[in-house]
Amino acid sequence: MNWLELAVEVENEAVESVSELLARYGYNAGVVVEPAWTPGDEGPEFSYDTLRPSIVRTYIPLDESSEDMRQRIEQGLWYLGQLRRVGSLQTRTLAEEDWANAWRRHYRVMRVGERTVVAPSWLEYEAGPEDIVLRLDPGMAFGTGLHPTTQLCLRLLERYAKPGRRTMDLGTGSGILAIAAAKLGAGPIVALDNDPVAIEVAAENIAINQVSDKIVAAVGSLGAGSRMGHWLSGDFGDTTPDPATGSAPEQCELIAANLIAKVLVILAADLYAALAPGGSLISSGIIIDREPDVIAAFAAAGLQPVERHQEGEWVALVHTRTV
Repeated sequence: MNWLELAVEVENEAVESVSELLARYGYNAGVVVEPAWTPGDEGPEFSYDTLRPSIVRTYIPLDESSEDMRQRIEQGLWYLGQLRRVGSLQTRTLAEEDWANAWRRHYRVMRVGERTVVAPSWLEYEAGPEDIVLRLDPGMAFGTGLHPTTQLCLRLLERYAKPGRRTMDLGTGSGILAIAAAKLGAGPIVALDNDPVAIEVAAENIAINQVSDKIVAAVGSLGAGSRMGHWLSGDFGDTTPDPATGSAPEQCELIAANLIAKVLVILAADLYAALAPGGSLISSGIIIDREPDVIAAFAAAGLQPVERHQEGEWVALVHTRTV
């Protein structure tokens, strides 16, 4: 069988949205992100150059339906290109033996924060005594560890994911934040996402990292989020607050919500209800222009600000519930 490789160069703030689009059509939801890397001084570690664009790739079987899928991807990229810089779609044909290894060439070991290391499962990495190693394979529907919003969350989890803290990863995507929290000692953990493909990928990554005993991954959300359409479509359905769905089955001491500002605003009351008194809410995915909206919504819901962190145009916030 021959394969069609589809590749597009995008600015880094668009990597995860483009990855999500390509995952909808790529074989087994597989997506490859080739970032702009700067080699480290020693060993296999690389740093992420946020000033240079990344290349996002996926692969589809070359058959009678491949042209239709290519056109659908091209149309989706056009819409995303109205918001961020997205290059033109490039294609090439690969034989079976070339495809089998193509996606592996673009992955590297990456350190995030002081302890967290994101490493493809096929690359060797000799972990230090304090390292938390996250083994992730392609097929990530959302949450590669490369985007600034994900990195902000990982750094904060190093401080807030304490042993025994009941935790929720809302909008889990690839499961990367839930896996990090589990390896840092938190648990039990529930990982939720509206996208069934994301939950399948998260479950696979959870198993690879041998933390299935700590994490339950399920399709779902909180309150108004349960009635939302997929975030990429922009159709959030009926988001009117519903008291009957405004609380989680069990309140959590820690919630990580790496979403987008509009969704965080809609879910502010639901996040408050799901957070235990004295608990910590890490929210990210907030473009700086929308930060005031999130801050106002959280304040109205009764959440108290604790910390603010920024990387480029993106902001992560930490809030707590005092009562």
